[in-house]
Amino acid sequence: MLTYIIRRIVSLIPVLIGVSIIVFMFIHLIPGDPVLSILGERAAVENVERVRKQMGLDKPIWEQYFLYVGKVVQGDFGRSIRSNTPVMDEIRAKLPATAELALWAMIFAVLIGVPAGIISAARRNSIFDTLAMFVALIGVSMPVFWLGLMLAFVFSVWLGWLPFSGRLDPTITLIPHTGFMVLDSLIDGNWKALGNSMSHLILPSLALATIPLAIIARMTRSSLLEELTQDYIRTAKSKGLAERTVLFRHALKNAFLPVVTTIGLQVGALLSGAILTETIFSWPGIGRWLYGAIGARDYPIVQGVALLITFIYVFVNLLVDISYAFLDPRIRYQ
Repeated sequence: MLTYIIRRIVSLIPVLIGVSIIVFMFIHLIPGDPVLSILGERAAVENVERVRKQMGLDKPIWEQYFLYVGKVVQGDFGRSIRSNTPVMDEIRAKLPATAELALWAMIFAVLIGVPAGIISAARRNSIFDTLAMFVALIGVSMPVFWLGLMLAFVFSVWLGWLPFSGRLDPTITLIPHTGFMVLDSLIDGNWKALGNSMSHLILPSLALATIPLAIIARMTRSSLLEELTQDYIRTAKSKGLAERTVLFRHALKNAFLPVVTTIGLQVGALLSGAILTETIFSWPGIGRWLYGAIGARDYPIVQGVALLITFIYVFVNLLVDISYAFLDPRIRYQ
């Protein structure tokens, strides 16, 4: 098992190198000059050259890349062009907000999507199956920004049931321990802050979870239906096993590998969807920060966040690969 994990980790090194090259080149090939975005279009030539030299932009592109990678390995993503603060410090401050939002969105997606897919497969062509897959189709097709605006209008503006923006009401104080509002509320025993933080999470989490939820439900249904047609299922039924036993103890276990893959892939979708969701709901996380940085051509932030999302995505897929070896022991021996 340890050999399998080491082999998977080693295979990720070329992927990370390739991604770093793509991110670096993509940012530097975007039209425009970041120095002019700092000093203004009418800046003196000598000032432009001085700032360009300070930022290392006067060096050849390959030398800039190796200097950048050397800093990244040391945990240095550079400094923001706008605020001149270290990008890594900003990431540490804003990442918990995005992680909490993505975590709750994934919880919603899994707790609703997997059972919906199981019931649809068990009751194929029933009213529930037709309705669930129709709703899943709408969920896959619906843009996140439109759904977020509709949820905010209905439940916040029209009905007034849930707050529209932020993570916590300004009137509530909470001592930060982990950066996760729900967890910090539990640590302090602040039940008012707990209820308020969870109410702020509902709308953005639902908006962000809709597409992953629909995909997980459809994948669970299709994978389980495929397993239910296999010979070993017919053999189990012919032995007189109950339908529930055949479904949960035999079919679902084998059908869950594609579902685990889908859940792992949706982590990347959640992180990318968080950019729009956080912007709509004024959520102070990585996505909203990145959106502002793109508009301001603050390329150290864009590079840092792009690499961070890539690292998270690759790490989650590594965990998915390792989970395969536990779910199906045959994989570790291949």
